[in-house]
Amino acid sequence: MAQRKFDRNLGDVHSRIPPEPGVYRFYDEGGTLIYVGKAKNLKRRLSQYRNAKRRRAHAKMRKIVSEARSLEYETCPSELDALILENRLIQAHRPKWNVAGAFYFLYPMIGIRIEDERLYLCYTTEPERYPDFSFHGAFRSRERTRDAFFSLMELLRSIAHEIPRAQVYSRFSLQPVKYSYCYGLRKMPVEWTASLDRFLNGSDFAPLGQLALLLLEKPDATRRATEVQEHLRILRRFWRQEISPLKKARDLTTSAVYPIPQKERDLLWIRFHGSRNVQMTVQHHRRADGDQGNEMPVPAQAAKE
Repeated sequence: MAQRKFDRNLGDVHSRIPPEPGVYRFYDEGGTLIYVGKAKNLKRRLSQYRNAKRRRAHAKMRKIVSEARSLEYETCPSELDALILENRLIQAHRPKWNVAGAFYFLYPMIGIRIEDERLYLCYTTEPERYPDFSFHGAFRSRERTRDAFFSLMELLRSIAHEIPRAQVYSRFSLQPVKYSYCYGLRKMPVEWTASLDRFLNGSDFAPLGQLALLLLEKPDATRRATEVQEHLRILRRFWRQEISPLKKARDLTTSAVYPIPQKERDLLWIRFHGSRNVQMTVQHHRRADGDQGNEMPVPAQAAKE
């Protein structure tokens, strides 16, 4: 039944599809692009749409085929090139059946500004609204980044004095924006504040330990030991799942741009995994030739996060 629907809606296109890397695009009856996909082997991948079963894992493919009335494809030199093209098309058109990568402008960033013993922090998906801040990111998960930002603020309130938000917004001529937050603290320990940038850009994990030591000196923090430990756990998770992977991606791809623009974040990740696969292949050949070297093999991973 799936084959009949595919052939009825899209014609005999399947027989002409080559077994090469590439990108395919489904359009509805009005000519609107509804889905963009990439494939290491176009013929094999589109055969999966043509032979989709009545099972949960194939539900999305069946829905796309039901709506589609035309199919276009183009071959690419490699799967990496196909991934890059797919990402560009999704960002440009935001087809209804594509979610991953379509809303890059929602990737969050954390901004920081230091003035004497005053520290200003902001969380936003609109960094252009905060020209006075230096930013870190862009990060992938809004939930993890937001949780880490507020955990950091809760901990900092124990070692410094919060500046009224009205004063903060007045200082930088800011207007309240939905899903953006900006705070200020005074009498911050200068030696710790100076290392905060290194933590947020992935260069140094030590500032989190230094913060924990500062909190031990504060009676209010020791009384709330369980709560403090939870906030520190959230920040450790943020380092492990957001900060550190982004730093590794920047280093391996030798990206000179930082912060990573929201629109380029997914492309960085695609190139990162492509570089990892190349690195693994080189190491494999070295071992096969008898050159053991000193490096451990880097496991290949899927090109999407």
